[in-house]
Amino acid sequence: MVPTDLRYTKEHEWVRLDGDLATVGITEYAAQQLGDVVFVELPDVGRVLEQFGAFGVVESVKAVSDLFAPVSGEVTEANPSLAGQPELVNSEPYGAGWMVKVRLADASQVDELLDPAAYDALIAAG
Repeated sequence: MVPTDLRYTKEHEWVRLDGDLATVGITEYAAQQLGDVVFVELPDVGRVLEQFGAFGVVESVKAVSDLFAPVSGEVTEANPSLAGQPELVNSEPYGAGWMVKVRLADASQVDELLDPAAYDALIAAG
């Protein structure tokens, strides 16, 4: 079962809300599919993201994949730990392996994302 306090995209990103701040990362399922993550490219603080627009890249031993923003808003922080420890994406995808923090432009966008049950069904369907 995926964490129940998050919302999800069909592209396997997650978002955790804390007031008007959203923490974004990729799911454990995505990390497993990618294999060992060796590099993460994240946006600069101050960049404005558009919902479902690409905002970065994650590179693994098997593939290079774009990261897509679950919500629109301004990047307030990019995870500095991932520059030296990209493997955190694999070992702690819902914790220390987070990607960016974003100040929400429109909190109602969260309603467009998958709830935990719907995301579970998506990954179960393969």
